[in-house]
Amino acid sequence: MSGDPKSRIAERAARELRPGEIVNLGIGIPNLIPGFLGAGSKVVLHTENGLLGVGPRPGEDELDPDLIDAAKQPVTALPGASYFDSAASFAMIRGGHVDVAVLGALEVSAAGDIANWAVPGKDVLGVGGAMDLVIGARRVIVTMTSTSSRGEPKVVAECTYPLTAPAAVDVIITELSVFRLRDGKLHLTELLDGATVDEVAAVTTAPFVVNLEESNAR
Repeated sequence: MSGDPKSRIAERAARELRPGEIVNLGIGIPNLIPGFLGAGSKVVLHTENGLLGVGPRPGEDELDPDLIDAAKQPVTALPGASYFDSAASFAMIRGGHVDVAVLGALEVSAAGDIANWAVPGKDVLGVGGAMDLVIGARRVIVTMTSTSSRGEPKVVAECTYPLTAPAAVDVIITELSVFRLRDGKLHLTELLDGATVDEVAAVTTAPFVVNLEESNAR
């Protein structure tokens, strides 16, 4: 795995994606995932501003100002890609046609509630497509560091920030661990980069079940 924590998270998240799935990638760590998808992955990337079949980041000689993702970053389009307006794109999301949404979060609770769009007392630029994605996608994967820049845990018993959606998250991937939400409980299924259960518990205020046998069986 890469030495950079955010790259490690993106690399592990890429392994959650299955051939043929339509996947929407959020801003931040999720945008690193295309660099870890092999040429034969057959994962179909979607961006809510209107492109299905997003390719890798372009080199300087491939830049096209008309080809950007929802974060306004340059992208390429794979052969067979489809273009459409944002209304059609959100119809795909709201209609349940996006298999996976990968996005960051400020907090995720033990019940899978997610808060990722506003910090009280700070300017809000807009919720974007997060609320639609976490409700419309069939599977929601959160990629985030274990703690905030102030050292506060992000996997918490209850969210303190305004919710994006309740009970929406299926998988949480940090630089230390993989959590899965099952039957309303948080299961620690994998330790990453030599982390221990105690190290994960030290930066997690949510109660969780240790179920590492699952990752060992893979």
